[in-house]
Amino acid sequence: MSTTFAEQLRRYGPDRPRRSVTLAEARSYCRHLALTHYENFSVASLLLPRRLLRHFHHIYAWCRWADDLGDETDPAEARRLLSWWRQELLDCYQGTPWHPVLIALRETVQTFAIPPEPFLDLLSAFEQDQVVKEYETFSQLLDYCQRSANPVGRLILHITGCMDQERAALSDAICTGLQLANFWQDVGRDLDLGRVYLPLEDRQRFGYGDDDLRQRRFTPSFRELMAFEVQRAREFFERGRPLIEMMPSGVQVEVELLIGGGMAILDRIAAQDYDVWKRRPTLSPLEKGRLIVGAVISRWFRRMNERKG
Repeated sequence: MSTTFAEQLRRYGPDRPRRSVTLAEARSYCRHLALTHYENFSVASLLLPRRLLRHFHHIYAWCRWADDLGDETDPAEARRLLSWWRQELLDCYQGTPWHPVLIALRETVQTFAIPPEPFLDLLSAFEQDQVVKEYETFSQLLDYCQRSANPVGRLILHITGCMDQERAALSDAICTGLQLANFWQDVGRDLDLGRVYLPLEDRQRFGYGDDDLRQRRFTPSFRELMAFEVQRAREFFERGRPLIEMMPSGVQVEVELLIGGGMAILDRIAAQDYDVWKRRPTLSPLEKGRLIVGAVISRWFRRMNERKG
């Protein structure tokens, strides 16, 4: 199977003849794509119930394609391709998909009666990335997170049979926290792409000017700015933490790992004195492993205490 997105686009993009793909082939395609591209979800996905893993792969593959259509092409072409991907999604709901990702996704949306809105919200965020490069206020950034991150959590609620308004609100808080942690982890990478997610109002509040930003200067003002943003992200994780106990026992560890992984990135930013210009904060495989072991042991002790009670 081709490994680069450009090759995948040549094979399955809008400018190629449609190919006949079976459901088994579509499932295999999504599984391969997921297992070779996992990033932020790699820790949590290891312990997902096997009955859900295939559907997780389908959702991930759809999101991966949408993300790459927006980020791996120039803005004008990206808008055309995202419009095509939107139509492919609508075809999926109308029962006539041909793309392997949409063939697999159709099985998932039918199995769990998932509405199209979470996918459409994600597409609107990817489309916004093509025209909006900076955010003036934190409220504007939260609106973006509502469409760029929160729908993923709601999709997971659907496939775990837990979708209701209370859980959705808690999931939204966790997903927003994850998105913010990713932003603060990738300040330098995003600037390379011409994107600035540090809100202008916050930069002005802490006296970190546009020239400082473009020159990537690490100053006392930048340290204070990043400490402020990191604490904001922590508060979203804490707000969403009650979701852990409201999920089925089979997926509680995964929710705990998502929160723990996001918090660990924030801890790493703080540990390097908030200087994300000098080095991108990441977790090593060993640290990810510790997160898994810690979450599993924590869950085991809680269950033992519940039995004793």
